[in-house]
Amino acid sequence: MSAAVYAAGTVCWRRVPADDGGEDRLMVLLIHRTKQRDVSFPKGKLDPGESMQAAAVRETEEETGLRVSLGMSLGTISYDLRTGSTKTVQYWAAEVTPEIALASTFAPNGEVQALEWVPWDEVPRRLSYPADRDLFAVFTRLVDHDLLDTFSVTLLRHAKAAGRSPEYPEDRLRPLTSSGAEQAQTLVPMLAAFAPKRLYASTATRCLSTVEPLAAHLDRRVREKDALSQDTWDTGDLEGMRKLIAKIVKRGRSAVVCSHRPVLPDIAREIVLATGSVPGAYLDEATSLPPAGFSVFHLSRRRPGAGILSVETYPLKH
Repeated sequence: MSAAVYAAGTVCWRRVPADDGGEDRLMVLLIHRTKQRDVSFPKGKLDPGESMQAAAVRETEEETGLRVSLGMSLGTISYDLRTGSTKTVQYWAAEVTPEIALASTFAPNGEVQALEWVPWDEVPRRLSYPADRDLFAVFTRLVDHDLLDTFSVTLLRHAKAAGRSPEYPEDRLRPLTSSGAEQAQTLVPMLAAFAPKRLYASTATRCLSTVEPLAAHLDRRVREKDALSQDTWDTGDLEGMRKLIAKIVKRGRSAVVCSHRPVLPDIAREIVLATGSVPGAYLDEATSLPPAGFSVFHLSRRRPGAGILSVETYPLKH
């Protein structure tokens, strides 16, 4: 039997002014593929060693000229190929801002014949495949509840660090191992796909070193916070953490928060409190992360009272 095939893509959307000056119209991007002669969403197969997130961003840009960031996960679709293997495609919603649209360099080519912006409620009848229509039903539910415009708070456990030893008399000074440094580099395209605007980290060396490659890639500074450190957590003082998470949520802009395994459950609980969300067992999975694992909490900008909309959890594979 042929090996499974993995791919990733996006459902790109934008709001455009109505002709009559009324409420903006929600439009969704469809691509007309040249060889297949079908209508679908931007997507493509993963390159060797590539993550789903990075592939979704790369393939969208290659097929449409649009450099997007990822919003809510819309789930996966699977279907059988003529080769006998199964293809699984993971999709995310992706907003196309006016700046992104203007920067597009798309031209018809051998892979994509045309791009078409379609009113969102006309999309199902335009798609060629039932699986795409099923996927779009998830997007439709977000629209119906005004939950499409989102931002994310990513909880990140630091990469693999050196063990406790006399060489590091203070726990916070433990550095990353060589494999941990590789993990930090591997994380860059995965986390960058969600376009974080701010990066926060515990003051421990292992946390700062984990986010530094991402900071260099995004040209953003790392905001060192004692409130995220295990030393502060060990004292039982969570007030600084509570204020920090409340501030991040209130800003409504995507952020990465890097901390320690024992601290992550309390950070997640502060997200729950700051958003009025319902706690549950899903928080255990979202915070039981191996080194360099991360969870992406999606929150609504337009309806902050809606709470946590979804959580994507990714234990980094070695």
